[in-house]
Amino acid sequence: MSNKIRLGLIGASVSGTWSSRSHLPAIGASDDVELTAVCTTKPESAEAARKAHGAKLAFHDYNTMIASPEIDAVAVVVRVPSHYGPTKAALNAGKHVYCEWPLGRTTAEAEELTALAKAKGLVTAIGLQARVNPAILYLKELIDADYIGEILAVHVSLMREGVLSRPSNRVWQRDGSLGANTLTIANGHTIDAMRFAVGDFASLSAVVTTQAKQWLDTGTKEWLDVTSPDNILIGGRLANGAVVSSHVNAIPYAGSGYRMEIYGREGTLVASGEDSPQISHVFLHGAKGNNALQPMPVPDRLTFAPAGTPDNEAMNVGQMYAQFTKAIGGGASKLPNFETAVGLHRLIDTIQRSSDTGRAMPFVI
Repeated sequence: MSNKIRLGLIGASVSGTWSSRSHLPAIGASDDVELTAVCTTKPESAEAARKAHGAKLAFHDYNTMIASPEIDAVAVVVRVPSHYGPTKAALNAGKHVYCEWPLGRTTAEAEELTALAKAKGLVTAIGLQARVNPAILYLKELIDADYIGEILAVHVSLMREGVLSRPSNRVWQRDGSLGANTLTIANGHTIDAMRFAVGDFASLSAVVTTQAKQWLDTGTKEWLDVTSPDNILIGGRLANGAVVSSHVNAIPYAGSGYRMEIYGREGTLVASGEDSPQISHVFLHGAKGNNALQPMPVPDRLTFAPAGTPDNEAMNVGQMYAQFTKAIGGGASKLPNFETAVGLHRLIDTIQRSSDTGRAMPFVI
C-alpha cells in the first residue's frame, strides 16, 4: 500500500503553463507525492491532462475534486484572481493546500485563508520557492554563521526583458487590480528572498510606477492600456540596521537578470542568476576580508528534491513538495506557509502606500 500523499492539482494542463513546466514534472519525479487527480475548467481538457500526466482522476469542477475522499492535499496553480475560491474550499474540506504566490488578490483574502488553515490545523505551503532554492538556503546558513559579520548594506536587482508585449492569454495581467504584476510577483519573490536571507525591513521608501503604459497583444495586434506597475524602486533600512536598495523592473530588451549583494563588516556574499531566484538556478560567490569573490559550491544536503527532478523551473517546486510532504508527515521542515505569505502581502501594501504618499513608512508584520 502506497504511503504517498494523494494530490489533486487545480490548473493542470497539457503544455505551456506554469503547472506544466514546474509542478507536474516535479510531482512526476517525487517519491512522496502521487498525482491522483487533475482539474481544469472543461471535461475535455481535464481528460487530456489526466492522460498526459498519468493521473487517476479528472475533474472540471474543483469542488467535486476537493470533495473526493481519494484526495489528501490540493495544489492551487491557477491565475492569481482565482486562488481564493479553491483554496478556501480545500481548507473547508480538511485538505492540506499548496497555493502559488500571491496567496490572494488582496491582503484581506490572504489573511482570511491563513486564519482558516490555522483553525483547521492544516499544513499549508505558499509558492515562494526562492526560500527553498539550495543556494539561497546556503546563503542564509552562511549569514547566520556570521561568515560576513555584521551586515552593513544590501543591494538587490532583477531586470527582466519583455515589458512591451504579451501573448493574448497573458494580457489580463495589464490590470493592476488583479494582483499579478511586477510589484507582486517579480518584486515579491525577489524581496522575499532577501527578507529570508538577511531579515525584514524596519522602514522603507518606494517608487512604484508604470513606465510602459501600453502592451501589444501579440495575438490580436492591438495596443492595450496598462495599469500594472513595471518598475519598483525601494530604499530602506533593515531591522538589524543595514541599509537596503532594491530595483525590480520589467524593461524592453536585454535584461541583466537577478543579483543580490550582501556586504558585511568581514566579507561579501553575492547571489546571481538569469531570472528570479524562485525560477532559476542561483550561483553563489563569497569573499572574506580583502580577498576577491570566489565561487561557493552549495552542499548537496540542501537539495531535497529527488534525483530525476528536472534542473529548471521544476527544481525549486520539487524542493517545495519535498518539504510539504515532510510537514504533512509531522516532520520539521523549511516550508514557507500561508503565514509567510501574509507577511509578504503586508510588505507589498507598505511599498505601495509609500509610493502613493511619497513618504517613508515603518514596516511591522
